[in-house]
Amino acid sequence: MDAAEERVTVLFLSFVSGKWRKIITPIAAIAVISAFLFFPKGQADDNTFVMSEQNPFPELIEEKIEEEIVSSIQIAPAPIVVDVKGAVRHPGVYSMQDGDRLIDAINAAGGYLPNADSRMLNHAMKLADEFVVYVPIIGEEVLDISFTPLSGASAPQDDGKVNINTADEKELMTIPGVGPSKAAAIVQYRTDHGDFKSPESLMEVSGIGQKTFEKLESQITVN
Repeated sequence: MDAAEERVTVLFLSFVSGKWRKIITPIAAIAVISAFLFFPKGQADDNTFVMSEQNPFPELIEEKIEEEIVSSIQIAPAPIVVDVKGAVRHPGVYSMQDGDRLIDAINAAGGYLPNADSRMLNHAMKLADEFVVYVPIIGEEVLDISFTPLSGASAPQDDGKVNINTADEKELMTIPGVGPSKAAAIVQYRTDHGDFKSPESLMEVSGIGQKTFEKLESQITVN
């Protein structure tokens, strides 16, 4: 091969090599980018899918479910029993629920009679177990017994009388005819003036007159 042929061969090979480099380089770059974009992403997706089926905090999830179940359970109100007396259609003992109001007891007893006097009754008052709801008739002297407890074992003495010098409000309310307001007035009188000297001293309490005292006299004592 002479010098001219040799030079042509070298130029041809250089031309071919350069051309293929221009072709191969973009192809290689595309292959690398494709591998980066598709293969790692697919693998990551697989890992994500697998992890999504696993609960990383099972104890927390179970605790939350238990709390939701407990909160969804409604605790039934405790039953109470009240005695409805006086000017109602069906006087008697009725089973109510804790949280019921005085008006609920009146409705349970059939409502008021036409001659009932409900002006002094607090219809919004909450009922309590073993309480008496008394509805007076029109013209009857109201003795504040619209909400009086039926029993109070600690209140009466051996003779059945309540010591108005030592009884608290709850015990005073065990006296038929003494409701929350009169019981509070009796306690306040003792605070302001000291013990009652005699049962008749009860008439010095605001709201307790001669007629009221006559109805309470047989049930109270100062001994």
